[in-house]
Amino acid sequence: MTLDQHAAAAFPQARPEVESLHAYSAPLEGRRPMLRLDFNENTIGPSPQVVEALRAIPADQIAIYPEYDGLREAVVANLRLPLQPDQVGLFNGVDAAIHAIFHAYGDRGETLLTTSPTFGYYSPCAQMQGMAIEAIPYEGDGFAFPLAAIREALLHPRSGQPPRLLLICNPNNPTGTRLAPEPILELAAAAPQTLVVVDELYEAFTGDSVLPLADFAATPNLLVLRSLAKTAGLAGLRIGFAIGHAAVVDRISRVTGPYDINSFAVTAAFAALRDQAYVDDYVAEVLRARAWMAEQLSAAGVRHHVEGGNYLLLWPKGDPAAVDAALRQAGILVRAMHGKPLIDGSLRVSIGTREQMERFWSAYRTVEGC
Repeated sequence: MTLDQHAAAAFPQARPEVESLHAYSAPLEGRRPMLRLDFNENTIGPSPQVVEALRAIPADQIAIYPEYDGLREAVVANLRLPLQPDQVGLFNGVDAAIHAIFHAYGDRGETLLTTSPTFGYYSPCAQMQGMAIEAIPYEGDGFAFPLAAIREALLHPRSGQPPRLLLICNPNNPTGTRLAPEPILELAAAAPQTLVVVDELYEAFTGDSVLPLADFAATPNLLVLRSLAKTAGLAGLRIGFAIGHAAVVDRISRVTGPYDINSFAVTAAFAALRDQAYVDDYVAEVLRARAWMAEQLSAAGVRHHVEGGNYLLLWPKGDPAAVDAALRQAGILVRAMHGKPLIDGSLRVSIGTREQMERFWSAYRTVEGC
C-alpha cells in the first residue's frame, strides 16, 4: 500500500455524494473592520430594541435550553396574513431551512429544477442527496426569468418524472431578477407533485411576495422562505422561517434538531418583529441609496444591472480581480462573480445607506479612473 493509499484508508469514507461534493463556502474572516458590501447584509445593525433585549437576557436563561413559545404567533402577527402558527417553521437561518427541505424531500435520482445563476447553496444541498440538477439560464441582457422554459421543464420533464423540487429565488440573488407572484402560483397549481419553494429573503426590497395571494389549502406544495437577516440585521444570530401548509412545514421540521435556534436568536427575533418601523425605515433608506447609485453608474457609463434586492451588479472596465483587490485595500468588500454563468466578470455590490454608497463610489471612481 502506498503512502497516499494508506492516508486515504486512515479515515471512514463518507457517502459517495459527499465525497464528490464541493461545499458552498464563503470567505467570512477579517471582515469586521471593513465596509461590508459583499454579502447583502444589513449594513447598520439591528434595532436598538434588539440590542436592549439581548443585553437584558438573565444569566439563568443562558443555562437552559431555548423556548420558542409565542414566536410563531409573533411571525404571523407581523405578516398580518390569515395564517396559523403551525404554518410557520423556525430554523437556524434560511440556510438550515433549505438544507432541511432537501433532507426531507430530495432523494437520489430525483431532480431539482432551478435557475442559473442563483444562490449557490441550492446545488450542494441537491448534490448531497444525490439529486440531478436542471438549472435554466436567465434570459437576455436583462436576465429575465425563463418562465416558459421553467414551465416546460416542470410540466413536460425529459425524464418523464416531474421535478421533486422547484426552487425560485425571488428577487434572484445575484441578478436581482423579479417575478410577479401570479406566475409562481400558477406553476405550483399546475405541478402538484413538485414542492415549489420560493426564497423571499430579499422580498422587502421589491414587494413581490406570493404570501398575500397564497392559498396553502389549494396549493399545499408551495413553501415560502423568509428571514430577519437582510432587513432586521440578525444575520449573525441565524434565524429564518419556512411558511406553508402545516403538513409540509411539519415534515421539514422533523429533520432538524430539537434546539437548533439559540435563546439569543429567539429574544432578538421577538424584539425585531415588534419594531417593524425600524425595518421599514432601513429598507426605505436602502432603496433611496440604490436609486442614487444607479444614477451615478449610468452617468459615468459603467455597465451595471439593478432590478431587485439590496444589491446590484456592475462590470468594471479594468480587471475585475484587480478592482476587487484595490477596493479591499481601500477597506471596502464587494463580491466577485468569477465563474458565474452569464455574469462572469461582474462584481456584486450590496447596497447600504446613502453615506456608505458615497464612500464606495468615491473609492470605485479612484480605482477605475472614471
